[in-house]
Amino acid sequence: MHPPSLVRIALLVCLLWLTPSLQAHEFWFKPIASPQARGATANLRLEVGEFFVGEAAGFSIATTQGLRHITPQAQQDLRPFLPADAPEAEVALALEVPGTHLLAYDSTARHITLDAHKFQAYLHDEGLDFIKVLREKAGTDQQPGRERYRRHIKTLVQVGPPSRAGQATDATYATRVGQRLEILPLRNPLTQAPGATLPLRIEFDKKPLVGALVKAWHKHKDQLLTIRATTSAQGQVEFNLPYAGDWMISVVHMIPVTDEDGVDWESLWGNLSFHIPERPAARGAAAFHSTAR
Repeated sequence: MHPPSLVRIALLVCLLWLTPSLQAHEFWFKPIASPQARGATANLRLEVGEFFVGEAAGFSIATTQGLRHITPQAQQDLRPFLPADAPEAEVALALEVPGTHLLAYDSTARHITLDAHKFQAYLHDEGLDFIKVLREKAGTDQQPGRERYRRHIKTLVQVGPPSRAGQATDATYATRVGQRLEILPLRNPLTQAPGATLPLRIEFDKKPLVGALVKAWHKHKDQLLTIRATTSAQGQVEFNLPYAGDWMISVVHMIPVTDEDGVDWESLWGNLSFHIPERPAARGAAAFHSTAR
């Protein structure tokens, strides 16, 4: 029996056998247009790929450590209702409660080995040069990178019009869900206008992550916009997000592995996605979406 908020889309079953190179790319919830009308059904979809272009990664118990749906009224564990074997490309999420909804997903561990050149290039691209230094000091920089990786991702959806009272009391967007690598917006991006500044805090093991490379991604008129920033001593960054539409924030952190043979490093991939609404044409105007795109 499925919970009220989650319905499987059986016709969208997709067997996904991803290549190792694709597994190491960005991983995100496809943003859902906001605001959604109360009672609408949104299609929840995981994507994996590069440059904010991806393919379905699918939902299954085998690949999911946690999947939670958090609203202003309650939290629900959705993992028990996922398929046990073949992943489903999408699941339908019923949006009954007004306010901000937060979906949080944690993957099980996966493994990948990259040759030395590709591994070093990947470390540089993700702002992990401190790992390059550790490999050079250990004399292992010419050896393959043997890596274990996990995904910690979130998405935000606004249900119903964001009222002033709701904005003052609804802090669902900032809920700490206990992800080992967690992105915490310090303002609600769903209620911001295009061009506003969004501050965020990045935490690793519940402590500020200092010096991490954080990227904001957006597709604007078929052109990819990527904004980069580095976290402060408080683990914080700020982004000016100039356009309405789909955005994602990403960060990667890496640590040595000491609890598994044949693996040297563990990477953690954090991601937060959301949709910034268009600025209303007139005061008090609001656009609603009966179904997600």
